[in-house]
Amino acid sequence: MRIANAAGRLVLLDPEAGSGLRALDVEQASGGRFPADPQAVYPRWAEFRDWATSASFSAAVPIPDEELDAVAPRPPQIFAVGLNYRDHADEAGFALPAEPVVFTKYASSLTGPRGDITLSPGNVDWEVELVAVIGTGGRDIAEADGWEHVAGLSLGQDISDRVTQFAAPPAQFGLGKSYPGFSPVGPSLVTLDELRAAGLDPADLELGCLVNGESMQKGRTGDMIFPIPVIVAKLSAIVTLMPGDVIFTGTPSGVGVGMTPPRFLQAGDELVTWCTGIGEMRHRLVGS
Repeated sequence: MRIANAAGRLVLLDPEAGSGLRALDVEQASGGRFPADPQAVYPRWAEFRDWATSASFSAAVPIPDEELDAVAPRPPQIFAVGLNYRDHADEAGFALPAEPVVFTKYASSLTGPRGDITLSPGNVDWEVELVAVIGTGGRDIAEADGWEHVAGLSLGQDISDRVTQFAAPPAQFGLGKSYPGFSPVGPSLVTLDELRAAGLDPADLELGCLVNGESMQKGRTGDMIFPIPVIVAKLSAIVTLMPGDVIFTGTPSGVGVGMTPPRFLQAGDELVTWCTGIGEMRHRLVGS
């Protein structure tokens, strides 16, 4: 199953649509059983998943890419994990962390998988990330049960203003990564069974990003230091995870600040972000 946010409405994406997008409006197809609000589905995830398995796509209609927005537009909490790939820790000059390096991003930075992103005043960098959205929340979730609490996976960019991030010690990760539009997520949320049916391992997906057609990052989520079930267990040992929470799971190597000389995004650049089995995001950077 693939769900999406189309112009603020919850939709199921038709798996037989081919190269285009065809979407079934959930509120209309369910006779009002589920509301149009995409965020409202996560507290009822098990009920929604059961309904969606037998939903008919006869009323699905084509939708343009430009209508797609963040799959969890108002998450209760947004977590992000830093230095979660060995090669990225190496390029950043840090030792491998013994525990997940967790910070928070702010909901006002969320945006969809298409469109313009306004550059902040500092040096703006890219960070492709796999995003997990929580379906069933809780405390003290066992690592062995971690995947069962995940509604599905999406794709994100943890876009970062390196000047704001490192303006003074200690680093301001949350602020440097939360300018408007700095947290695009999309194009859809893909359930684990959908990925497995396509012959993909949800724990080992290939992902990357390009700037103006040039490949900057390419890695595999199987190289995470702390895989998603571990992140879920570690977070829930301290905080209560809630349905609809968004977790950015870290980036592989290839960020601009790690290059010699460093390279940053400029007005007019096209940033393309991709993950096998999940899809692609495409953004244009514009000046303020």
